[in-house]
Amino acid sequence: MTAETSQTLDRGLRVLKLLADTDHGLTVTELSTKLGVNRTVVYRLLATLEQHALVRRDIGGRARVGLGVLRLGRQVHPLVREAALPALRSLAEDIGATAHLTLVDGTEALAVAVVEPTWTDYHVAYRAGFRHPLDRGAAGRAILAARRGEAGNPGYALTHGELEAGASGAAAPLLGVTGIEGSVGVVMLADSVPDRVGHRVMDAAKEVAEALR
Repeated sequence: MTAETSQTLDRGLRVLKLLADTDHGLTVTELSTKLGVNRTVVYRLLATLEQHALVRRDIGGRARVGLGVLRLGRQVHPLVREAALPALRSLAEDIGATAHLTLVDGTEALAVAVVEPTWTDYHVAYRAGFRHPLDRGAAGRAILAARRGEAGNPGYALTHGELEAGASGAAAPLLGVTGIEGSVGVVMLADSVPDRVGHRVMDAAKEVAEALR
């Protein structure tokens, strides 16, 4: 039996998705065409979404995603962090290195979850909330490789000394998770990353991706 759904809510969510997929906004006419509904319905949807700051309209009348979406987005990180922690703990203990989940935040890479190993004499200190450019560090480079469609060869990124002198990193992108760009990786005090680490990081990234789907 098919569950009952709200047509109005469905249309409102579709409006948000359409606006999120464009950088230049959409007019009422464009939204009407894409949704297959008349302009009056679109006006009502936009007015309601504007009241909740989820949509804004510029001087030219084009609708864009509003700042209210950011407030909702902030609640995503705790949920993602919780889903990723089991795989990160396993990775940190197995490799004996600090494991982390990194997500894209604008033009930067943001560490949203970090797990340190419990049995090592020393390891790299890495904190949740740490930011760095996407084109530096294994975490960011893995994400960029996935954007370019290069994530399959070899499937992970390796770096040395890009974010911290003497530290090496390995990271693999999260693949197949709608609406989330990120990577799972480790950072260790070493001149190079052992061969098995790259593949172990890929396995952990797959575990996290499955937990988020």
